[in-house]
Amino acid sequence: MPDPAAGRVLLAYFSRAGENYWNGGRRVLDTGNTEVLANLIRDRIDCDVYRIEAADPYSDRYDPTVQRNVEEQNSDARPEIANPIPNLADYDAVLLGSPIWNVQPPMIMATFIDAVDLNGKDLRPFVTYAVSGLGSTEFFYRDLNTGATLGEGLAVRGEEVRGPRTGEDVDRWLRAADLI
Repeated sequence: MPDPAAGRVLLAYFSRAGENYWNGGRRVLDTGNTEVLANLIRDRIDCDVYRIEAADPYSDRYDPTVQRNVEEQNSDARPEIANPIPNLADYDAVLLGSPIWNVQPPMIMATFIDAVDLNGKDLRPFVTYAVSGLGSTEFFYRDLNTGATLGEGLAVRGEEVRGPRTGEDVDRWLRAADLI
């Protein structure tokens, strides 16, 4: 457990179940990869959890989701979030999770960033991906001028998120952030 003096932590994440890329093909997931990773983190630290959900849900099919994502990236869209966005005033750190779509976090993550005050907070991204690791995650959040201190990110390949080594990777990442 983290030191209570370290301050409160919010774990916020976006995840999509349904048909996903899987080792060059497709596989239907009941629970999205990023949600699996978020749950591994949540089980290890004392934190509040906020799930980012799209007001206009993404398709549970892979190709329509890819198409929508490209359109949102090309137009610098800010997809609406369905659930009320939390006030971050009482948090010192935000662990922010998403998949990597087309080498960056989905645009709904920009919607979240634009809606919250991260000034002076510790922001640590975690992602699941197919081929690009963290992709341009660091630049994505830096370019949004969050006012946060951007810490080291954690990237776990979607096909491996349910594997035995993922817990070790999560532990290393949380230790580096002084959260365990």
